[in-house]
Amino acid sequence: MSDFDVIIVGAGHAGTEAAAMSARLGARTLLLTSNLETIGQLSCNPAIGGIAKGTVVREVDALGGLMGRAADRATIQFRMLNRSKGPAVWAPRAQCDRTLYRRAARHLLEGFPTLELTQGMVTNLLLDQSGGPRVVGVETADGRRFRARAVIITAGTFLRGRIHLGLDTQIPAGRAGDQPSVELAQVIANIGLTVSRFKTGTPPRIDGRTVDWSKVDRQDGDAGDYRFSFHDRAERPRQLPCWITWAGEAVKEIIQRHLKESALYGGAISGRGPRYCPSVEDKIVKFPEAKRHQVFLEPEGLDTSELYVNGLSTSLPVAVQLEFLHAVPGLERAHMTRPGYAIEYDYYPPTQLTPWLEVKAIEHLFFAGQINGTTGYEEAAGQGVVAGINAVRRIRGHEPVVLGRDDAYVGVLVDDLVTRGVDEPYRLFTSRSEFRLLLRQDNALRRLLPLAERLGLLSTLELEEANKRLESEESVLSLARETSITPARATGPLAGSGTTLAAGERIAVVAKRPGVSLGALLEAAGVGEEFAPDAVLAAEIEIKYDGYLQREREAAARLAELASFALPPDLPYLELHSLATEARQKLDQVRPTSLAQAARVPGVSPSDLHNLVVEATRWRRRVA
Repeated sequence: MSDFDVIIVGAGHAGTEAAAMSARLGARTLLLTSNLETIGQLSCNPAIGGIAKGTVVREVDALGGLMGRAADRATIQFRMLNRSKGPAVWAPRAQCDRTLYRRAARHLLEGFPTLELTQGMVTNLLLDQSGGPRVVGVETADGRRFRARAVIITAGTFLRGRIHLGLDTQIPAGRAGDQPSVELAQVIANIGLTVSRFKTGTPPRIDGRTVDWSKVDRQDGDAGDYRFSFHDRAERPRQLPCWITWAGEAVKEIIQRHLKESALYGGAISGRGPRYCPSVEDKIVKFPEAKRHQVFLEPEGLDTSELYVNGLSTSLPVAVQLEFLHAVPGLERAHMTRPGYAIEYDYYPPTQLTPWLEVKAIEHLFFAGQINGTTGYEEAAGQGVVAGINAVRRIRGHEPVVLGRDDAYVGVLVDDLVTRGVDEPYRLFTSRSEFRLLLRQDNALRRLLPLAERLGLLSTLELEEANKRLESEESVLSLARETSITPARATGPLAGSGTTLAAGERIAVVAKRPGVSLGALLEAAGVGEEFAPDAVLAAEIEIKYDGYLQREREAAARLAELASFALPPDLPYLELHSLATEARQKLDQVRPTSLAQAARVPGVSPSDLHNLVVEATRWRRRVA
């Protein structure tokens, strides 16, 4: 039997990040996957980033994760979404070459000397029941046993996964071409955890050589040389366009005619699907007034003509899929290379986890990714980082790391999961954060580098380069605050703002005006030529939004005060009759670690919180 510090089960986006964190912390780590060829697989859309998700990618990268580095090596189109809006919602998104991404993820993992990659289907958890249940290893289908001090399960959609293609075709699978994990799902259920089912889906793929390009609109990426990673400057591959078309009345009529043949609407699927990534059947049923729905044709990679038909996710039979594809402008003669399908799978309501993603009922067992009821590569990656760091810290007897809601979108994600739970597949949005102006994609490194340095997650070289980057931003800020510009020199930068300068003024003050560029002011003043555009942009955002940022920082400080009031882990909530019945029940289920977390539990009122402070204080005195 082989011995490890940490074993990660599953090598998707949660698993690869958990493995990277564990290995960076020097733990002897085993990444176990049913297929070594699919490490880091982009199972659905070949894209990384998007609204809020792009910020998570940069947060993962700031802590030493893989996703940003792999995406940079595989990007075949980049776009900064929401650029016309404020910087709080700017969202980097990269269309990726599916093969290059997978290859990059494995290459990066193989660079960690304390990490082993092994192929095997995990079918059992080894538990030590003495002194309370604690996981001590895993067993694979071929009889191998691996011991570990902590285990992280990142099984994605594999736990009792079942693919649906219409009402009559159901295939046990974790995803197309891969066997599901049935035995492990049963083992977890036998432990006594609450289990439920969700569903997700994927659209058909088509051969780009059979598209009538004259009927679709071309969408090129941004011209800038953006990188997700703060630490790595990988060479970007050749760039490709995407294409836009529409599913109109003809598609709507076909789907309405065949709706009862859909696995979703025919009753074959019981699990709830993601509201924000609906199937085309859902779009037709729930938005009947819509005349058409946008469809994106996205390249799968540089070495293939296959296209991902984003917007037509479906669980209809294959023949119906082909029929409605041919009703889409430009796709009248399209060859369908792979049909879309829905997949239903087990997940475990995440209120059964601690804020560091450890299963409350089993010591040193962690869950990360879709097993916790989330959807999306980026959400999985963020959870993998949290689980990987804390698995190592727990076995070493260190305090767990909990990211706050004002620290990172990853903190928002995990807090939402373990405090509020999920009733549909969870997806991050900027609207989920009360501190979204603080949690921007451009300042992820500034926010999280101190933590990465304290934990020892980055190499000496990475730390040096990261600090140089932050020093450059500080230098721009200092220069802007200390340097004045004359009215004559300011004429050009102010031309588009409709304002003028009556007397010399500091650049930082002038840059606050709407429509005025900090970079243009620095250039006009004859300073700042040595600074990188990223540093100038980050400084400009800090200057322009200084007042708003200060208010959010004050709100975050108030939240920190609430968080500093720790709640006893053994507080008998059900016996606290000064609290409302619903509050007692919800608090007993979640078992919050602080008053701030208790305040976010649905059903807990301000008066309940007041009484909770009194009850917690009494309990501490009683047990002291």
